[in-house]
Amino acid sequence: MDKKKKRRYLRAVILVILFGAIVFTIYSTFTKEKVEVLQEGDMAPDFELVDMNGHTHRLSDYKGQGVFLNFWGTWCKPCEREFPVIDHYYKTYQNDGIQVLAINIAETDFTVQKYVENKGLTFPVLIDKSKSVLSTYNINPLPTTFLINPEGEIEKIITGEMTDEMILNNMKQIMPKDI
Repeated sequence: MDKKKKRRYLRAVILVILFGAIVFTIYSTFTKEKVEVLQEGDMAPDFELVDMNGHTHRLSDYKGQGVFLNFWGTWCKPCEREFPVIDHYYKTYQNDGIQVLAINIAETDFTVQKYVENKGLTFPVLIDKSKSVLSTYNINPLPTTFLINPEGEIEKIITGEMTDEMILNNMKQIMPKDI
């Protein structure tokens, strides 16, 4: 094969690859599932997950209460620093209409159970095994906390670590007014 034929062949291959990449990009852009980003004031999407004791929790079951919805992982150092404070205020305010639901992102039951026992956590810890709730709430990064008011609306979205004072103020913000 002479040099001209080799060049033509190489150019044709490159053009076919480029054309294929362009077609793939256009196709994936138009068929990509759109994830709606939740914002303050939106109704919190309902979900159903099972806690470490086998009890089923639905967000809708907590209507009328403030929900401190925390997404976390055992490897997350900011999560680890927040948990003792969150647990302290959960114990303090759970009888005043504040609930904490901590959603772990798809780690094993064994890993999460060991972590919960080591930390002595008393609030419900749920595992999102399929990452469906993670996807619905469009979580990134960890920790991310949603403050859900008694009417089921997202009052505030916090990404990153919170201080003791922030956790206290956020729990008070979603406390039912009639208590």
